[in-house]
Amino acid sequence: MEMPQRRKKRIDRSITVRSRGLYALNSWREMTFLLLPRVALVAVLCALPLMLDMYWQRVFCAAATYAMLALAFDFLAQYAGLVCLGLSMFIGIGGYISGGLNHYWGWPIWITIPLASVAGAALGTLALVLCLRLRGVYFAIISFMLPLFLVSFIIATSILGSTEGISSLDYLPNIWVEQYLLVGALLIALFGLRRMMTEDFGVILQAIKDNDQAVKASGIDITAYKIKALFMAALIGSFCGAYLCHLYGWLGLSMFAMDFSILPIAATVMGGMGTLAGPVIGAFVLTPLSEALRGFGQLRVVLYSLILLAFILYKPEGILNYLERKYFQFERWEKV
Repeated sequence: MEMPQRRKKRIDRSITVRSRGLYALNSWREMTFLLLPRVALVAVLCALPLMLDMYWQRVFCAAATYAMLALAFDFLAQYAGLVCLGLSMFIGIGGYISGGLNHYWGWPIWITIPLASVAGAALGTLALVLCLRLRGVYFAIISFMLPLFLVSFIIATSILGSTEGISSLDYLPNIWVEQYLLVGALLIALFGLRRMMTEDFGVILQAIKDNDQAVKASGIDITAYKIKALFMAALIGSFCGAYLCHLYGWLGLSMFAMDFSILPIAATVMGGMGTLAGPVIGAFVLTPLSEALRGFGQLRVVLYSLILLAFILYKPEGILNYLERKYFQFERWEKV
């Protein structure tokens, strides 16, 4: 009796042809294949807080915060063509608005956090609107200087607690609100931006990045689209600042720390630029790694730098692009 012949076939062959932006799938197997990475990401983010002790839960909060900032940086740089190095400005503005309203006026945090997110996004966008005529490194330099200007202004005028900061702020209700408020915001930002980039707004925004003069010649107001992109990124950053000040019950000049501008960029490079989900993964790798190396003292900076250098030299595509390529190379046996 002749045995049936079999051959290996890549799972994604027919799916890729029919699903590149269309998602015309034929079976639950194909839908599962495409949805599995997304479901796995959501499941891991939701399950991690349940498996960590209190110390690593705080590290998780820091990682999720950096993930949101990295997401905002990647969105601006790769989809809007705006390399913003002043992410700490959004953190500081959002934190000081929420903390100030809570400390001086006694407003509850369920009002101050959303209000500070929107107001901080508006102020952050307004601060950068006049710089939109600048391109490339010039916009990046101006955005990098703005947080330093705000720090100097607070110190010089001795307002908002000056160098001592503001303490005795209201805390978030409990550890689960701390964790899942941030996880929910991160997932909404991630999938919301990914969805938006497939709509008309995203197509026009990427066209502006590629050739803004051609888009302008078509009668489209490119400045309005850049302002909208800035507002969305600033909204994410301002929410993170408002969240952090109530997570720790304190705010000060450290809200404008350069870590909030530099580490998200490193996470974006490690995770994969232009992928949105890649920077999120990069942040959840870099932040615990940095914390785990804390016992090495100053040597951890050297080890941290070597790891980043290794990724840049040997995996410049980033973690997500590498994992995606391997995932789509899975094969299965089929009858000939």
